[in-house]
Amino acid sequence: MSGKIVRLILALALGVALAVPAVTPAWAQTITLRGASQFDDNHSYNQTMLKFAEAVQKYYGKPVNFVLHRNRELGLEKDYFSYMSQGISVDYAVFAPSHAATFSKAATLMDMPFLFRDVDHWNKVLSSGEAFVPTAEDVLKKADVMLIGYAGGGVRNIVSNKPVRNMAELKGLNIRVMGAPIQTRMFQAITASPTVIAYDEVYNAIQTNVINAGENEAPGWFQMKWHEVAKYIRLTQHAITIRPLGFSGKSFRKLPKDLQEAILKAGKDGAAWGRQYERKEDDRILETLKNEKKVDVVQFTERAKLLELAAPVKAAFAKEIEAEKILVAVDAVK
Repeated sequence: MSGKIVRLILALALGVALAVPAVTPAWAQTITLRGASQFDDNHSYNQTMLKFAEAVQKYYGKPVNFVLHRNRELGLEKDYFSYMSQGISVDYAVFAPSHAATFSKAATLMDMPFLFRDVDHWNKVLSSGEAFVPTAEDVLKKADVMLIGYAGGGVRNIVSNKPVRNMAELKGLNIRVMGAPIQTRMFQAITASPTVIAYDEVYNAIQTNVINAGENEAPGWFQMKWHEVAKYIRLTQHAITIRPLGFSGKSFRKLPKDLQEAILKAGKDGAAWGRQYERKEDDRILETLKNEKKVDVVQFTERAKLLELAAPVKAAFAKEIEAEKILVAVDAVK
């Protein structure tokens, strides 16, 4: 083959190489979306994200490669939120509102005790999501994380080593609470005597009568075996958890418009599934241990009084974090 022909072939090959991109265009690739969880697939967080992925595939109608990193493979919830904010490593995750509160004061309202009148009120508020639109806008603006759905559903009740059925028995109850100041203020308002103790020290503290009670949802106190030293479960329903399903704003903006639309629709589906799953798991634990006579589960007879005492504390806290309108919107849901 003459040198002239070789040079011609090389020139043609170079021309084709320049005409065809070396990397397949983004629209022609199968898009990969990465989620993260501290838990395995028995946990409501994972169930929420698995259902979300399934719904995205349904609405998008094209292949999407979902990779869910489980069992702390990528660290803890606070890390996932940070990654989503930066647009690296994690595209979507379920997290506690406290992780968003670093950026948005308004997000702390989601963790406030007595935010909801009951489970039905909680579900209606989260199903529409309208009341938390200002919160979602604030988190997106300050952290660049989108709140695309609201999971959760763990109902927090008092777990005590003595009967606490009414206001008279609640008065002065030495109960462990979380470290956030609103928790102490709220339990003082309902006449209990709150004490901040590390979560993993509660069992021994109740066993040795340093405190008489803790407060938690069923999967939490069951896992930590509080019921072995505090068999009285009093259904105060003083908090019902909200666990937002977040999506990285930076990741979202890189996606095709039809996939963006599918993600927004699927976020609501996944969150609704997660709420249902967690509520069932909560009730299952209570019912199982009650039937096995390992716990004494009783309604708190003066819950209306708890809501009354909590109201001014709720209003004052909402004002402090500039979330008065959000609280009004939540209360207005019937």
